[in-house]
Amino acid sequence: MNDKTIDLEQVRAAYAALPQNFASTLMATVSAAGEPEASYAAYLQHDGDYYVYVSELSAHTQNLLTNGRVCLLFVEDEDKAAHLFARQRVTYHCSAVEVDRDTEAFEWILGLFEEKFGAFVRQLQKMQDFHLFRIRPQRGSFVQGFAKAFAIEGEHLEQIRHVNDVGHKERQPEKPADALT
Repeated sequence: MNDKTIDLEQVRAAYAALPQNFASTLMATVSAAGEPEASYAAYLQHDGDYYVYVSELSAHTQNLLTNGRVCLLFVEDEDKAAHLFARQRVTYHCSAVEVDRDTEAFEWILGLFEEKFGAFVRQLQKMQDFHLFRIRPQRGSFVQGFAKAFAIEGEHLEQIRHVNDVGHKERQPEKPADALT
């Protein structure tokens, strides 16, 4: 497979569609002490950004408040994958900033959360330990299957580059020790 046989518009459509299959995202954050934290959160996407509304009782919220770095993962369900080792997945390396509670942007986005997730969001909005974060992808990757890995780059993530057009390498069998002498 080479870049001439890859339909990059099909790849773009596939990686843009994958997150739409989920109401939550897997998140990786890092604490101030450098400890990794894996978690998830309900999300919504709006104007190219992702938003999560999370409690400060969760480690990931403290991590976002401390350093504003997060990695989002959207991965195809195991039971829908053609092969367990080649599940389609989109990973975004992102910056996160808190949306101030006393702003029109906060009210607007929480309104979108309510449209997507229902009236329960109004209860969450009353809880002062919840924080709204705008998560902006900086770069990403998309794995569509074996030897179908792509880098997602550019200021608006408009560039797609096939990462490896030669496929995977097989390990060569070792020669027996007595064959070397």
